[in-house]
Amino acid sequence: MKQEHLNVKDYMRELGRRARAASRAMAQASTAAKNAALAAMAAEIRARRETLLAANARDLEEALATGLEPALIDRLTLSPKGVEAMAQGLEQVAALPDPVGEISDLQRRPSGIQVGRMRVPLGVIGIIYEARPNVTADAAALCLKSGNAAILRGGREALHCNQAIAACVRAGLAAAGLPEAAVQVVETTDRAAVGELITMPEYVDIIVPRGGKGLIERIAREARVPVIKHLDGICHVYIDDEADLDKAVRIADNAKTQRYGTCNTMETLLVASSIAARVLPPLARIYFDKGVELRGCAASRALVPQMKEATEEDWRTEYLAPILSVRVVAGLDAAIEHINTYSSQHTDAIVTENYTKALRFLREVDSSSVMVNASTRFADGFEYGLGAEIGISTDKLHARGPVGLEGLTSLKWIVLGAGEVRG
Repeated sequence: MKQEHLNVKDYMRELGRRARAASRAMAQASTAAKNAALAAMAAEIRARRETLLAANARDLEEALATGLEPALIDRLTLSPKGVEAMAQGLEQVAALPDPVGEISDLQRRPSGIQVGRMRVPLGVIGIIYEARPNVTADAAALCLKSGNAAILRGGREALHCNQAIAACVRAGLAAAGLPEAAVQVVETTDRAAVGELITMPEYVDIIVPRGGKGLIERIAREARVPVIKHLDGICHVYIDDEADLDKAVRIADNAKTQRYGTCNTMETLLVASSIAARVLPPLARIYFDKGVELRGCAASRALVPQMKEATEEDWRTEYLAPILSVRVVAGLDAAIEHINTYSSQHTDAIVTENYTKALRFLREVDSSSVMVNASTRFADGFEYGLGAEIGISTDKLHARGPVGLEGLTSLKWIVLGAGEVRG
């Protein structure tokens, strides 16, 4: 076992060395070369669709045999539509403006020098994720377009599909004349590989974990490399007493039932007491028809007796399942208080026709995405116009919310002079 871990250490450090060398080449790569690589990757994914689906079927068979939970099975599943979406995601990233080298805020100082800031790549990005095979393509695209090198460590449950996608990525890089080591997928399922990846600051500049709370907590605790993360998605929708009822029902339904296993799915519904009798019963019928279990406060259960009783723990739970906690609150102040107490600072929404209340909610709810009259399911890099996203950040430094190309770059100060010296 000791020798095996030593081999993993050597293997990961070799990946790190290759990535560091490739990152220097990627920082200098032209926009045309990066876009050509992305187009070639998209073409490879389409050409190898059946190979990708077969690899995914193998992963699913093994995952079902080991009893993987339904939420992860949902994330793991790749359909023909999903393969096409991966290819389109690559092409969408290619169509985005290249942030690298962009100069902003240039201004002339009294001394005569011009001072501004230039956007530059972060360097080497380590991405650790579970289940979702599409992350392999999304992460490769965003890291490549932003001039970075990437080391991708997917979960063992998606090993075969990730390797098949990695082959498409390598072929695309080679076709564009870029180093294949710009995107490396870790081939071992040994958990020691994660421990090595997050403790190699000489090779890795930032870590992005995408997975369950346990994985992210471990990485945040043990990493010696900066981490962009969110632990969980306890998202809220508050239906205000001045809400349009049709909008409220449509949004609350979509925020919960459009997809259950995602971090931007609503987990707690808050309803103003003066409107609860009009909105909760019709919403409950929709939820029950779709198989959603409701857990409510006393006031909610008085209106919908079929609800189970909610506990204190329910307000703090990310279900990732057809379960929803429901609470009737006095009004906007109580809703904001509940959200700022129990929210994971991911995504929270208000449904209201009152402009002043909407602005208060936007200002006072301390989450990475705050919405007015829209489903929390829109908290997504693609929906925000970022192309594919590397993940969601609930941190407050560097990047917050969906992390796209700009989140994978940094700014450095630049000075343009004409011979000025300081007196």
